[in-house]
Amino acid sequence: MSAESRLPRVVRAMAVVERAGNALPHPFWLFWILSAVLAAASALLAGLDVSVVSPDDGRTVAVRNLLSGDGLAMAVSTMVDNFAVFPPMATIVVVIMGVAVAERTGFLATLMKAGVSRVPASWVVFAVAFTGTVAHVASAAAYIILVPLGGLAFRAVGRSPVLGIVVAYTAIASGYDASPVPTPNDAIFAGITTTAARIVGGDGAYVSPLSNWFFNIASSLVLAAVITLVTRAVLSRRPDLAPDQDADVPDIGGLALGERERAALRRAVLALAVLVLAVVAVVLPESSPLRGKGGSIVDSPLLDGIAALVALLFAVAGTVYGVRAGTVASARDVPKLMGEGVVQMAPVLVLFFAVAQFLAYFDWTGIGDVLAVRAAEALRHSGLPIVVVFLLVLLLLTLVNVMVTSGSAMWALAAPVLVPMLMLVHVPAATTQALFRIADSGSTAITPMSPYFVMALGFLQRYRKNAGIGTLASYTLPLAVAMTVVWTLLFLAWWAAGIPLGPGAAVR
Repeated sequence: MSAESRLPRVVRAMAVVERAGNALPHPFWLFWILSAVLAAASALLAGLDVSVVSPDDGRTVAVRNLLSGDGLAMAVSTMVDNFAVFPPMATIVVVIMGVAVAERTGFLATLMKAGVSRVPASWVVFAVAFTGTVAHVASAAAYIILVPLGGLAFRAVGRSPVLGIVVAYTAIASGYDASPVPTPNDAIFAGITTTAARIVGGDGAYVSPLSNWFFNIASSLVLAAVITLVTRAVLSRRPDLAPDQDADVPDIGGLALGERERAALRRAVLALAVLVLAVVAVVLPESSPLRGKGGSIVDSPLLDGIAALVALLFAVAGTVYGVRAGTVASARDVPKLMGEGVVQMAPVLVLFFAVAQFLAYFDWTGIGDVLAVRAAEALRHSGLPIVVVFLLVLLLLTLVNVMVTSGSAMWALAAPVLVPMLMLVHVPAATTQALFRIADSGSTAITPMSPYFVMALGFLQRYRKNAGIGTLASYTLPLAVAMTVVWTLLFLAWWAAGIPLGPGAAVR
Protein backbone atom coordinates (compact mmCIF):
# COMPACT_ATOMS: atom_id res chain seq x y z
CA MET A 1 0.00 0.00 0.00
CA SER A 2 1.42 3.39 -0.97
CA ALA A 3 2.03 6.26 1.43
CA GLU A 4 -0.62 8.28 -0.42
CA SER A 5 -3.29 5.64 0.20
CA ARG A 6 -2.47 5.64 3.93
CA LEU A 7 -2.48 9.41 4.23
CA PRO A 8 -6.25 9.85 4.84
CA ARG A 9 -6.03 7.39 7.77
CA VAL A 10 -3.16 9.41 9.22
CA VAL A 11 -5.17 12.59 8.79
CA ARG A 12 -8.15 11.02 10.60
CA ALA A 13 -5.93 9.83 13.45
CA MET A 14 -4.37 13.26 13.83
CA ALA A 15 -7.82 14.85 13.78
CA VAL A 16 -8.93 12.63 16.66
CA VAL A 17 -5.87 13.64 18.67
CA GLU A 18 -6.50 17.29 17.85
CA ARG A 19 -10.15 17.16 18.97
CA ALA A 20 -9.28 15.29 22.17
CA GLY A 21 -6.55 17.75 23.03
CA ASN A 22 -8.71 20.77 22.27
CA ALA A 23 -11.31 19.41 24.69
CA LEU A 24 -8.85 19.84 27.55
CA PRO A 25 -9.11 23.11 29.47
CA HIS A 26 -6.28 25.64 29.51
CA PRO A 27 -3.46 24.35 31.78
CA PHE A 28 -4.17 27.18 34.25
CA TRP A 29 -7.73 25.93 34.77
CA LEU A 30 -6.63 22.31 34.53
CA PHE A 31 -4.53 22.66 37.68
CA TRP A 32 -7.37 24.32 39.58
CA ILE A 33 -9.68 21.49 38.49
CA LEU A 34 -7.08 19.00 39.67
CA SER A 35 -6.87 20.87 42.99
CA ALA A 36 -10.63 20.40 43.41
CA VAL A 37 -10.30 16.70 42.57
CA LEU A 38 -7.41 16.48 45.04
CA ALA A 39 -9.53 18.10 47.76
CA ALA A 40 -12.35 15.59 47.23
CA ALA A 41 -9.90 12.66 47.19
CA SER A 42 -8.21 13.89 50.37
CA ALA A 43 -11.57 14.10 52.17
CA LEU A 44 -12.42 10.53 51.15
CA LEU A 45 -9.02 9.06 52.02
CA ALA A 46 -8.80 10.96 55.31
CA GLY A 47 -12.25 9.64 56.23
CA LEU A 48 -10.99 6.11 55.59
CA ASP A 49 -7.91 6.78 57.80
CA VAL A 50 -5.50 5.95 54.96
CA SER A 51 -1.87 6.14 56.02
CA VAL A 52 1.56 4.69 55.29
CA VAL A 53 4.82 4.31 57.16
CA SER A 54 7.56 6.33 55.55
CA PRO A 55 10.55 4.11 54.74
CA ASP A 56 12.75 7.19 55.00
CA ASP A 57 12.32 7.95 58.70
CA GLY A 58 9.75 5.43 59.96
CA ARG A 59 7.08 8.03 60.73
CA THR A 60 3.43 7.41 59.96
CA VAL A 61 2.02 9.67 57.25
CA ALA A 62 -1.77 9.96 57.25
CA VAL A 63 -3.79 11.66 54.53
CA ARG A 64 -5.06 15.08 55.65
CA ASN A 65 -8.37 16.51 54.53
CA LEU A 66 -7.93 19.60 52.36
CA LEU A 67 -11.61 20.45 52.88
CA SER A 68 -11.19 20.61 56.66
CA GLY A 69 -10.75 23.82 58.65
CA ASP A 70 -7.00 23.24 58.81
CA GLY A 71 -6.90 22.61 55.07
CA LEU A 72 -8.81 25.79 54.27
CA ALA A 73 -6.58 27.82 56.60
CA MET A 74 -3.47 26.37 54.95
CA ALA A 75 -4.75 27.05 51.42
CA VAL A 76 -5.58 30.69 52.18
CA SER A 77 -2.61 31.58 54.38
CA THR A 78 0.09 30.05 52.18
CA MET A 79 -1.17 31.05 48.74
CA VAL A 80 1.28 33.93 48.26
CA ASP A 81 4.18 32.04 49.85
CA ASN A 82 3.53 28.99 47.67
CA PHE A 83 3.97 31.18 44.61
CA ALA A 84 6.93 33.13 45.98
CA VAL A 85 9.00 30.09 46.97
CA PHE A 86 8.03 27.92 43.98
CA PRO A 87 11.53 26.75 42.89
CA PRO A 88 11.33 27.55 39.14
CA MET A 89 9.97 31.07 39.68
CA ALA A 90 13.05 33.17 40.43
CA THR A 91 15.35 30.93 38.40
CA ILE A 92 13.41 31.18 35.17
CA VAL A 93 12.98 34.95 35.49
CA VAL A 94 16.72 35.44 35.98
CA VAL A 95 17.65 33.17 33.05
CA ILE A 96 15.08 34.77 30.75
CA MET A 97 16.45 38.26 31.44
CA GLY A 98 19.83 37.20 30.05
CA VAL A 99 18.47 35.14 27.16
CA ALA A 100 16.12 37.98 26.18
CA VAL A 101 19.08 40.31 25.61
CA ALA A 102 20.80 37.72 23.42
CA GLU A 103 17.62 37.04 21.47
CA ARG A 104 16.27 40.56 20.99
CA THR A 105 19.57 42.11 19.94
CA GLY A 106 19.73 39.54 17.13
CA PHE A 107 22.69 37.61 18.54
CA LEU A 108 20.95 34.23 18.68
CA ALA A 109 19.43 34.57 15.21
CA THR A 110 22.79 35.52 13.70
CA LEU A 111 24.49 32.67 15.57
CA MET A 112 21.97 30.20 14.11
CA LYS A 113 22.46 31.59 10.60
CA ALA A 114 26.22 31.26 10.95
CA GLY A 115 25.75 27.70 12.17
CA VAL A 116 23.99 26.51 9.02
CA SER A 117 25.13 28.85 6.25
CA ARG A 118 28.71 27.67 5.66
CA VAL A 119 28.60 23.91 5.87
CA PRO A 120 29.35 21.46 3.02
CA ALA A 121 26.32 19.92 1.34
CA SER A 122 27.14 16.51 2.86
CA TRP A 123 26.95 17.98 6.38
CA VAL A 124 23.90 20.21 6.01
CA VAL A 125 21.48 17.69 7.60
CA PHE A 126 23.66 17.20 10.68
CA ALA A 127 24.38 20.95 10.91
CA VAL A 128 20.69 21.90 10.87
CA ALA A 129 19.79 19.06 13.26
CA PHE A 130 22.51 19.89 15.78
CA THR A 131 21.74 23.61 15.53
CA GLY A 132 18.16 22.65 16.37
CA THR A 133 19.28 21.16 19.68
CA VAL A 134 21.39 24.22 20.51
CA ALA A 135 18.55 26.54 19.47
CA HIS A 136 16.50 25.43 22.47
CA VAL A 137 18.25 28.10 24.49
CA ALA A 138 16.00 30.59 22.67
CA SER A 139 12.92 28.63 23.83
CA ALA A 140 9.94 29.17 21.50
CA ALA A 141 11.93 31.60 19.35
CA ALA A 142 13.94 28.60 18.12
CA TYR A 143 10.99 27.53 15.97
CA ILE A 144 10.48 30.99 14.51
CA ILE A 145 14.14 31.46 13.66
CA LEU A 146 15.50 28.06 12.67
CA VAL A 147 12.58 26.32 10.90
CA PRO A 148 12.56 28.72 7.91
CA LEU A 149 16.37 28.87 7.99
CA GLY A 150 16.44 25.08 7.65
CA GLY A 151 14.51 25.36 4.39
CA LEU A 152 16.85 28.05 3.09
CA ALA A 153 19.97 26.07 4.07
CA PHE A 154 18.80 22.95 2.22
CA ARG A 155 17.79 24.94 -0.84
CA ALA A 156 21.20 26.61 -0.88
CA VAL A 157 22.91 23.22 -1.35
CA GLY A 158 20.41 21.92 -3.91
CA ARG A 159 18.26 19.91 -1.48
CA SER A 160 14.51 20.12 -0.94
CA PRO A 161 13.63 23.11 1.27
CA VAL A 162 10.63 21.10 2.53
CA LEU A 163 13.08 18.51 3.81
CA GLY A 164 15.07 21.28 5.51
CA ILE A 165 11.95 22.53 7.27
CA VAL A 166 11.08 19.00 8.41
CA VAL A 167 14.61 18.38 9.73
CA ALA A 168 14.76 21.72 11.57
CA TYR A 169 11.28 21.38 13.06
CA THR A 170 11.77 17.79 14.20
CA ALA A 171 15.20 18.52 15.69
CA ILE A 172 13.69 21.29 17.79
CA ALA A 173 10.42 19.55 18.71
CA SER A 174 11.48 15.92 19.23
CA GLY A 175 14.83 16.91 20.69
CA TYR A 176 13.52 19.86 22.68
CA ASP A 177 14.87 18.70 26.04
CA ALA A 178 18.30 17.71 24.73
CA SER A 179 20.56 20.72 24.58
CA PRO A 180 24.32 20.98 25.11
CA VAL A 181 23.73 24.51 26.41
CA PRO A 182 21.71 25.13 29.63
CA THR A 183 18.23 26.41 28.75
CA PRO A 184 15.31 28.02 30.59
CA ASN A 185 13.58 24.61 30.54
CA ASP A 186 16.42 23.13 32.60
CA ALA A 187 15.63 25.61 35.35
CA ILE A 188 11.88 24.94 35.19
CA PHE A 189 12.23 21.14 35.25
CA ALA A 190 14.82 21.21 38.04
CA GLY A 191 12.55 23.36 40.20
CA ILE A 192 9.56 21.06 39.73
CA THR A 193 11.71 17.97 40.32
CA THR A 194 13.13 19.50 43.50
CA THR A 195 9.63 20.17 44.83
CA ALA A 196 8.58 16.59 44.05
CA ALA A 197 11.75 15.10 45.55
CA ARG A 198 11.09 16.88 48.84
CA ILE A 199 7.87 14.88 49.30
CA VAL A 200 9.97 11.94 50.51
CA GLY A 201 13.45 13.46 50.65
CA GLY A 202 12.75 16.43 52.91
CA ASP A 203 13.88 20.02 52.47
CA GLY A 204 17.43 18.89 51.74
CA ALA A 205 16.46 17.34 48.43
CA TYR A 206 17.73 19.43 45.53
CA VAL A 207 18.04 18.98 41.78
CA SER A 208 20.27 21.45 39.95
CA PRO A 209 19.47 22.96 36.53
CA LEU A 210 22.67 21.15 35.42
CA SER A 211 21.62 17.76 36.84
CA ASN A 212 21.13 16.29 33.35
CA TRP A 213 23.80 18.33 31.56
CA PHE A 214 26.21 15.49 30.67
CA PHE A 215 23.31 13.39 29.42
CA ASN A 216 21.96 16.34 27.43
CA ILE A 217 25.29 16.92 25.68
CA ALA A 218 25.50 13.29 24.58
CA SER A 219 21.80 13.26 23.64
CA SER A 220 22.12 16.29 21.36
CA LEU A 221 24.96 14.68 19.39
CA VAL A 222 23.26 11.28 19.19
CA LEU A 223 19.92 12.75 18.11
CA ALA A 224 21.55 14.90 15.44
CA ALA A 225 23.23 11.75 14.11
CA VAL A 226 19.92 9.84 14.16
CA ILE A 227 18.18 12.62 12.23
CA THR A 228 21.00 12.58 9.67
CA LEU A 229 20.82 8.81 9.17
CA VAL A 230 17.01 8.61 8.97
CA THR A 231 16.87 11.58 6.61
CA ARG A 232 19.36 9.96 4.26
CA ALA A 233 17.93 6.43 4.51
CA VAL A 234 14.19 7.22 4.50
CA LEU A 235 13.08 10.79 3.84
CA SER A 236 15.54 11.62 1.07
CA ARG A 237 14.22 8.64 -0.93
CA ARG A 238 10.67 9.94 -0.99
CA PRO A 239 9.86 11.30 -4.47
CA ASP A 240 7.80 14.12 -3.00
CA LEU A 241 10.87 15.45 -1.19
CA ALA A 242 12.95 15.84 -4.33
CA PRO A 243 14.05 19.46 -4.98
CA ASP A 244 12.04 19.77 -8.19
CA GLN A 245 8.82 19.07 -6.30
CA ASP A 246 8.99 22.39 -4.46
CA ALA A 247 7.27 25.35 -6.02
CA ASP A 248 7.43 29.07 -5.37
CA VAL A 249 10.80 28.89 -3.66
CA PRO A 250 11.71 32.16 -1.95
CA ASP A 251 15.04 33.88 -2.34
CA ILE A 252 17.79 32.15 -0.37
CA GLY A 253 19.46 35.41 0.51
CA GLY A 254 18.00 35.18 4.00
CA LEU A 255 21.01 33.07 4.99
CA ALA A 256 23.59 35.67 4.08
CA LEU A 257 25.24 37.63 6.87
CA GLY A 258 26.09 41.27 6.34
CA GLU A 259 29.51 42.63 7.24
CA ARG A 260 28.07 44.39 10.28
CA GLU A 261 26.44 41.16 11.49
CA ARG A 262 29.67 39.21 11.05
CA ALA A 263 31.70 41.81 12.92
CA ALA A 264 29.16 41.96 15.73
CA LEU A 265 29.09 38.16 15.96
CA ARG A 266 32.88 37.96 16.18
CA ARG A 267 32.96 40.50 19.01
CA ALA A 268 30.14 38.78 20.88
CA VAL A 269 31.73 35.32 20.64
CA LEU A 270 35.07 36.79 21.74
CA ALA A 271 33.44 38.48 24.74
CA LEU A 272 31.68 35.23 25.61
CA ALA A 273 34.95 33.28 25.41
CA VAL A 274 36.77 35.81 27.59
CA LEU A 275 34.03 35.67 30.21
CA VAL A 276 34.01 31.85 30.25
CA LEU A 277 37.79 31.77 30.60
CA ALA A 278 37.60 34.29 33.45
CA VAL A 279 35.11 32.08 35.29
CA VAL A 280 37.31 29.02 34.73
CA ALA A 281 40.35 30.92 36.02
CA VAL A 282 38.50 31.90 39.19
CA VAL A 283 37.18 28.37 39.78
CA LEU A 284 40.44 26.49 39.09
CA PRO A 285 42.21 27.17 42.41
CA GLU A 286 41.08 24.70 45.07
CA SER A 287 40.70 27.61 47.50
CA SER A 288 38.39 29.49 45.10
CA PRO A 289 35.45 31.21 46.82
CA LEU A 290 33.23 29.70 44.13
CA ARG A 291 34.07 26.18 45.33
CA GLY A 292 32.41 24.39 48.22
CA LYS A 293 33.88 22.67 51.27
CA GLY A 294 37.06 20.77 50.53
CA GLY A 295 37.30 22.42 47.12
CA SER A 296 34.14 20.72 45.88
CA ILE A 297 32.61 21.94 42.64
CA VAL A 298 29.55 19.68 42.89
CA ASP A 299 28.26 21.32 46.08
CA SER A 300 29.48 24.87 45.56
CA PRO A 301 28.43 28.51 45.15
CA LEU A 302 29.24 28.11 41.42
CA LEU A 303 26.49 25.56 40.84
CA ASP A 304 24.14 27.21 43.32
CA GLY A 305 24.34 30.36 41.20
CA ILE A 306 24.53 28.69 37.80
CA ALA A 307 21.26 30.28 36.64
CA ALA A 308 22.62 33.77 37.26
CA LEU A 309 25.90 32.87 35.56
CA VAL A 310 24.10 31.56 32.47
CA ALA A 311 22.00 34.74 32.37
CA LEU A 312 25.15 36.86 32.63
CA LEU A 313 26.85 35.02 29.76
CA PHE A 314 23.91 35.56 27.43
CA ALA A 315 23.40 39.15 28.53
CA VAL A 316 27.04 40.06 27.93
CA ALA A 317 27.16 38.34 24.52
CA GLY A 318 23.87 39.95 23.49
CA THR A 319 24.93 43.40 24.66
CA VAL A 320 28.29 43.28 22.89
CA TYR A 321 26.56 42.07 19.72
CA GLY A 322 23.86 44.72 19.98
CA VAL A 323 26.29 47.61 20.44
CA ARG A 324 28.21 46.63 17.29
CA ALA A 325 25.13 45.70 15.25
CA GLY A 326 23.24 48.84 16.25
CA THR A 327 20.39 47.09 18.08
CA VAL A 328 21.61 48.49 21.41
CA ALA A 329 21.91 52.27 21.23
CA SER A 330 22.49 52.99 24.92
CA ALA A 331 22.79 51.31 28.31
CA ARG A 332 19.09 51.94 28.86
CA ASP A 333 18.22 49.49 26.10
CA VAL A 334 19.59 46.50 28.03
CA PRO A 335 17.14 46.53 30.98
CA LYS A 336 14.38 47.36 28.50
CA LEU A 337 15.16 44.19 26.54
CA MET A 338 15.26 42.21 29.78
CA GLY A 339 11.85 43.56 30.70
CA GLU A 340 10.45 42.58 27.31
CA GLY A 341 11.72 39.05 27.86
CA VAL A 342 10.03 38.81 31.25
CA VAL A 343 6.79 40.14 29.75
CA GLN A 344 6.97 37.40 27.13
CA MET A 345 7.18 34.88 29.97
CA ALA A 346 4.09 36.29 31.72
CA PRO A 347 1.75 33.45 30.60
CA VAL A 348 4.17 30.90 32.07
CA LEU A 349 4.36 32.81 35.35
CA VAL A 350 0.56 32.90 35.53
CA LEU A 351 0.51 29.13 35.00
CA PHE A 352 3.14 28.76 37.73
CA PHE A 353 0.73 30.36 40.21
CA ALA A 354 -1.80 27.56 39.69
CA VAL A 355 0.89 24.86 39.57
CA ALA A 356 2.47 26.12 42.82
CA GLN A 357 -0.86 25.90 44.66
CA PHE A 358 -1.60 22.39 43.38
CA LEU A 359 1.84 21.09 44.38
CA ALA A 360 1.58 22.69 47.82
CA TYR A 361 -1.85 21.13 48.38
CA PHE A 362 -0.60 17.79 47.12
CA ASP A 363 2.30 17.89 49.58
CA TRP A 364 0.17 19.04 52.55
CA THR A 365 -2.47 16.32 52.13
CA GLY A 366 0.14 13.56 52.25
CA ILE A 367 -1.40 11.87 49.22
CA GLY A 368 1.96 12.09 47.46
CA ASP A 369 3.61 10.08 50.24
CA VAL A 370 0.82 7.48 50.18
CA LEU A 371 0.94 7.09 46.40
CA ALA A 372 4.73 6.95 46.34
CA VAL A 373 5.04 4.38 49.14
CA ARG A 374 2.20 2.16 47.90
CA ALA A 375 3.41 2.32 44.30
CA ALA A 376 6.99 1.60 45.37
CA GLU A 377 5.78 -1.40 47.39
CA ALA A 378 3.79 -2.62 44.40
CA LEU A 379 6.89 -2.30 42.20
CA ARG A 380 9.01 -4.26 44.66
CA HIS A 381 6.42 -7.01 45.00
CA SER A 382 5.78 -7.18 41.25
CA GLY A 383 9.31 -8.30 40.60
CA LEU A 384 9.46 -6.16 37.46
CA PRO A 385 13.00 -5.25 36.42
CA ILE A 386 13.62 -1.54 36.82
CA VAL A 387 14.25 -1.29 33.07
CA VAL A 388 10.69 -2.48 32.41
CA VAL A 389 9.42 0.13 34.86
CA PHE A 390 11.36 2.80 32.99
CA LEU A 391 9.82 1.70 29.69
CA LEU A 392 6.27 1.70 31.13
CA VAL A 393 6.77 5.18 32.57
CA LEU A 394 8.20 6.37 29.27
CA LEU A 395 5.25 4.94 27.32
CA LEU A 396 2.71 6.57 29.65
CA LEU A 397 4.35 9.98 29.52
CA THR A 398 4.79 9.79 25.73
CA LEU A 399 1.06 9.18 25.27
CA VAL A 400 0.19 12.05 27.62
CA ASN A 401 2.58 14.34 25.72
CA VAL A 402 0.55 13.87 22.54
CA MET A 403 -2.26 15.92 24.12
CA VAL A 404 -0.49 17.91 26.86
CA THR A 405 2.39 19.44 24.90
CA SER A 406 3.44 21.91 27.60
CA GLY A 407 6.48 20.29 29.19
CA SER A 408 6.24 22.26 32.42
CA ALA A 409 2.53 21.47 32.78
CA MET A 410 3.01 17.75 32.14
CA TRP A 411 5.98 17.48 34.49
CA ALA A 412 4.10 19.37 37.20
CA LEU A 413 1.37 16.72 36.88
CA ALA A 414 3.64 13.68 36.77
CA ALA A 415 6.61 14.60 38.97
CA PRO A 416 4.79 14.55 42.36
CA VAL A 417 3.97 10.87 41.81
CA LEU A 418 6.82 9.53 39.68
CA VAL A 419 9.78 11.21 41.39
CA PRO A 420 9.04 10.08 44.98
CA MET A 421 7.81 6.66 43.79
CA LEU A 422 11.06 5.93 42.00
CA MET A 423 13.16 7.51 44.76
CA LEU A 424 11.74 4.87 47.12
CA VAL A 425 13.12 2.14 44.84
CA HIS A 426 16.49 3.91 44.79
CA VAL A 427 16.16 5.79 41.49
CA PRO A 428 17.49 9.35 41.93
CA ALA A 429 15.19 12.27 41.11
CA ALA A 430 17.57 13.49 38.40
CA THR A 431 17.30 10.10 36.67
CA THR A 432 13.49 10.25 36.59
CA GLN A 433 13.78 13.77 35.18
CA ALA A 434 16.09 12.51 32.41
CA LEU A 435 13.53 9.83 31.54
CA PHE A 436 10.83 12.50 31.40
CA ARG A 437 12.90 14.55 28.95
CA ILE A 438 12.68 11.73 26.39
CA ALA A 439 8.90 11.43 26.69
CA ASP A 440 8.38 15.19 26.68
CA SER A 441 10.21 15.53 23.38
CA GLY A 442 9.67 12.44 21.24
CA SER A 443 6.02 12.75 20.22
CA THR A 444 5.96 16.56 20.07
CA ALA A 445 6.90 16.64 16.38
CA ILE A 446 3.88 14.55 15.33
CA THR A 447 1.05 16.03 17.39
CA PRO A 448 -1.09 18.84 15.97
CA MET A 449 -1.77 19.88 19.56
CA SER A 450 1.54 21.74 19.54
CA PRO A 451 1.06 25.32 18.31
CA TYR A 452 4.47 25.04 16.65
CA PHE A 453 3.25 22.10 14.57
CA VAL A 454 0.77 24.48 12.94
CA MET A 455 3.49 27.12 12.56
CA ALA A 456 5.84 24.61 10.90
CA LEU A 457 3.00 23.59 8.60
CA GLY A 458 2.65 27.23 7.58
CA PHE A 459 6.34 27.42 6.66
CA LEU A 460 6.02 24.14 4.74
CA GLN A 461 3.03 25.47 2.78
CA ARG A 462 5.21 28.25 1.39
CA TYR A 463 6.80 25.53 -0.72
CA ARG A 464 4.01 22.93 -0.87
CA LYS A 465 0.67 24.70 -1.19
CA ASN A 466 -1.46 21.58 -0.73
CA ALA A 467 0.34 20.28 2.37
CA GLY A 468 -1.83 19.46 5.37
CA ILE A 469 -1.54 18.07 8.89
CA GLY A 470 -1.16 14.52 7.59
CA THR A 471 1.60 15.62 5.22
CA LEU A 472 3.77 17.09 7.96
CA ALA A 473 2.98 14.21 10.35
CA SER A 474 4.00 11.63 7.74
CA TYR A 475 7.33 13.46 7.26
CA THR A 476 8.11 13.82 10.97
CA LEU A 477 6.90 10.39 12.11
CA PRO A 478 9.95 8.30 11.04
CA LEU A 479 12.30 10.85 12.60
CA ALA A 480 10.33 11.12 15.85
CA VAL A 481 10.05 7.35 16.28
CA ALA A 482 13.75 6.73 15.55
CA MET A 483 14.80 9.56 17.88
CA THR A 484 12.65 8.25 20.74
CA VAL A 485 13.89 4.67 20.35
CA VAL A 486 17.58 5.58 20.13
CA TRP A 487 17.30 8.15 22.93
CA THR A 488 15.71 5.50 25.14
CA LEU A 489 18.52 3.07 24.34
CA LEU A 490 21.05 5.78 25.19
CA PHE A 491 19.32 6.33 28.56
CA LEU A 492 19.34 2.60 29.34
CA ALA A 493 23.02 2.33 28.38
CA TRP A 494 23.78 5.37 30.55
CA TRP A 495 21.94 3.72 33.46
CA ALA A 496 23.75 0.40 32.96
CA ALA A 497 27.15 2.12 32.81
CA GLY A 498 26.43 4.22 35.90
CA ILE A 499 27.64 7.44 34.27
CA PRO A 500 26.69 10.64 36.16
CA LEU A 501 23.90 12.57 34.44
CA GLY A 502 25.43 15.91 35.39
CA PRO A 503 27.68 17.54 37.98
CA GLY A 504 26.95 15.75 41.26
CA ALA A 505 23.96 13.91 39.75
CA ALA A 506 24.44 10.14 40.01
CA VAL A 507 22.31 8.12 37.61
CA ARG A 508 21.63 5.46 40.27
